[in-house]
Formats: sequence, C-alpha cells, structure tokens
Amino acid sequence: MVTVRWHTREDSGLRIDRQQRWWHDGERLEHPRVVEAFNRGLEVADDGRYVLRFGPDWAYVEVESCAYTAVAIDESEGQRLSVRLSDRTAEWLDVASLQLDEDGALTVLVKAGRARARFSRDAQYQLGQYLVEENGALFIKLGTHSEAVPL
Repeated sequence: MVTVRWHTREDSGLRIDRQQRWWHDGERLEHPRVVEAFNRGLEVADDGRYVLRFGPDWAYVEVESCAYTAVAIDESEGQRLSVRLSDRTAEWLDVASLQLDEDGALTVLVKAGRARARFSRDAQYQLGQYLVEENGALFIKLGTHSEAVPL
C-alpha cells in the first residue's frame, strides 16, 4: 500500500542541502529549469525562514546551511566588488562578513544580512584574484583601495 503524504506550506518536503542542491521528499531535483525557477523564487521571510514563492503560491523550505550560492564576482569601475547570486540578483560584497565554512568554502552575508551565500568554486577563484597578503593579513585590493578580510 502506498502512503500519500499531504504537504502543507509549513511542511512542504522542500530542502536545500549543504551544497545548495534542492530536494523534495528525499528526491534530488535535478532538472535545470526547475532548479533555476526554485532558486529565483527563494526569499527570506520576515521571521528568518526561507520561502519558495511562485505568484500567490508559497511554501517554507528547510535550509541546511546556506540558502544561496555566490556564482560570480564583478568589479564596479575599480571601486567595489559585487557578488552575483543563484537567485539572479547581485549585491555589493560585504567583505566584513566573509567566513570559511567547515569545508573550506567562503561564505558571505547577503539579503541585508539575513541570509548566507556559499561561494561556488568559480566565484571563490574570482575573489582570490583580488586577495593580497600583507604582513600576515589578507586584503581585497582594487586599484589603490584595499579592505581587510577577516579570515
């Protein structure tokens, strides 16, 4: 006999794992368009929980670690770095919030400090091109401007 699971908005069966992969009821979601749509529909609710929205429909999403992926780093006229995220938004890089997770990947606060994004390998490599070490400390250097990295 097959047991039918009734999903609710609060218990949707949706989950994002530590590597930012989407799952539903223990099955990995792999179709690129579904993953893209889910990434674009992900938001941080006022209470700090994650919500997947499609028009008027929504459901809570369980997030194991970081909800977003930093997919690329962009330089703005040699003045600031921005980070492109998996939901197709971009934000200024909050250098002070950079951290290394337990796997050695960089993470950064995003969404006005309400969520954390994990750097993809490509984005981490791109950021590494701006890192310099001076007197045992790390800095992000853009032209004549440098900012300390708290790693």
